[in-house]
Amino acid sequence: MIALDDMYYFVEVAKAMSFRKAAGATGVPVSTLSRRVGALESSVGVRLFHRTTRKIELTDVGRAYYKRCKEIVDQARSAHDEIQASWVETSGSLKVTMPVDFGSTILAPLVAEFAALHPRVDFEFDLSSRQADLVSEPFDLAIRIGTLRDSKLISRRLCSLRRSLYASPKYLAMHGAPGSPADLKSRQCVGVRSAGGNRWTLRRNGESETVTVHGRFVLSSVMMAKRLTILDQGIANLADAIVAEDVAEGQLVRVLPTWQASSVPVYAITESRRTPERVRLFIAFLRDKLRALLPEGD
Repeated sequence: MIALDDMYYFVEVAKAMSFRKAAGATGVPVSTLSRRVGALESSVGVRLFHRTTRKIELTDVGRAYYKRCKEIVDQARSAHDEIQASWVETSGSLKVTMPVDFGSTILAPLVAEFAALHPRVDFEFDLSSRQADLVSEPFDLAIRIGTLRDSKLISRRLCSLRRSLYASPKYLAMHGAPGSPADLKSRQCVGVRSAGGNRWTLRRNGESETVTVHGRFVLSSVMMAKRLTILDQGIANLADAIVAEDVAEGQLVRVLPTWQASSVPVYAITESRRTPERVRLFIAFLRDKLRALLPEGD
């Protein structure tokens, strides 16, 4: 009978595409991994890897076998985590990738609250605008904002971010406040790629207008867009929650206050529906807290 351990070792080597990296991830010597994978190949009667002195690659059969073995290993790991979670306090390392702006402003206090509730959980966060690959990279969870790409990954909607238009009082004093969405065409606008770039859709009482705006700045960073807006560089389409303190301090004011920009959804993404207890609890905690904290947009 094929040993589940051998499947596990094969999956780890295939994920890393390296015996050396898999050894570092599992704590098992390279020689042992090589021997166990070789035994697995002998057992199934086919070669799973093409090996050269410089690299390894999965064979066509190896790729198909990897997919099935990974499902089996994930199910076994999930069964272990579930039974362990029913007897011991939630613990372990929680590895999450998330957008830097949303993570540092909105999620930071929630993470601190969750950490206080679960003192045996450690955290490793990657704050970046890139979209990490949950299949090949060692993350338990990804937080993503906006429309999702078609994918076999599992998504759970956490909340939506309501957005509005904002500018500094000085900019509006110098250039005048727009009276309608069409007036935005004659103003400097600060574009954010995740907020539609230079194409903004605004809604009011059932009516909708889409405006192509212009400006000198198009950015990938929400926080830099907010900062430039505070520095009188134009009008920006920003999440209400991100600018709440700046509005309270008088650094930003709402523009076209009867109009609402399109809201954006926030998702928790996992590779599988079967997740460790610490991941399941973290997702549920964020969902409940975010929906209580942030009013739903359109």
